[in-house]
Amino acid sequence: MVGVTGGEALAADYKKNPFTLTYEGAITKNEPGKVNIHPVKYKLNGLDIAANVYTPANFDPKKKYPTVVVAHPNGGVKEQVAGLYAQRLAETGYITITADAAYQGGSGGQPRNVDKPVHRIEDIHGMADFITQYGGVDKDRLGVLGICGGGGYTLAAVQSDKRFKSIATLSMFNSGRVRRNGFADSLLNTIQDRLQQASAARAQEAAGGPVLYSGDADMTDAQIAALPFEMYRQGYEYYWKTHAHPGSTFKYTTSSLLDLMRFDATSQIELIDKPLLMIAGSKADSLYMTEDAFVRASGTRDKELFKIDGATHIETYWVPKYVDIAMGKLTSFYAKTL
Repeated sequence: MVGVTGGEALAADYKKNPFTLTYEGAITKNEPGKVNIHPVKYKLNGLDIAANVYTPANFDPKKKYPTVVVAHPNGGVKEQVAGLYAQRLAETGYITITADAAYQGGSGGQPRNVDKPVHRIEDIHGMADFITQYGGVDKDRLGVLGICGGGGYTLAAVQSDKRFKSIATLSMFNSGRVRRNGFADSLLNTIQDRLQQASAARAQEAAGGPVLYSGDADMTDAQIAALPFEMYRQGYEYYWKTHAHPGSTFKYTTSSLLDLMRFDATSQIELIDKPLLMIAGSKADSLYMTEDAFVRASGTRDKELFKIDGATHIETYWVPKYVDIAMGKLTSFYAKTL
């Protein structure tokens, strides 16, 4: 991981930001003539969803603006990388929205940290529902950006939701494939055992017993350093240290695996018929997921796989030069397709 300077660590401290944003260069107050942030709440299937809407400089709700929905990574919240890209897109003239997934972050739902694909996909539909009613939004110029796990769920959502005219992913993570097969398909020989554990966890919940969780661990620096995959090593660094937020966690209900392990972001991906841009770091150990999905997305003639030279998965979340490269690609793509 690139060393974090004192200034950057300070900029990434949610306690020092009135909107609890964790990223460098985050808005600290709304000022006339500048990009503004608007915390909003709306209902989705009976749950309160917490979201942030970003509006461009000199925003006039009587005008019409192209708009981008931003879906956050697994375990992430709207105040981290999703907020960074939402703010940066707003700086180039877009209205943007990023919401905490149902059952996660600042959004409602019990038990906490249920992580089912049906909900995460519905979250993306729900952001579109809300933002297309928002003053100033041109609903005919609606795009989406899915980051990490949010990228996989975006690929699923846009197969049927044709309100989205333009689709981009950054460091796409196919949650179902990884929960089923392990990262880099490293756990193929334990699939049935893990399904048994997930089934037992669901049975325990149904019987009124305690909710079991997977995916979260308080790890020492030495344990983190010993993790076999760079994405996970750098992910702990990002989510626990440099860009930590109290709403963000890797843990999810073990019973969610019943749904996760039978999901795949590329199932029916040929239904995508809109412009598709997939961005990933050339050194990301998760790159195989983007490459696989890109090949399978056979229903669109306008598609591009763009690799950020030298970047790992997590570095696309915050390293300024890589964020700038991703933003340059995204803004030219949306300008052309929205």
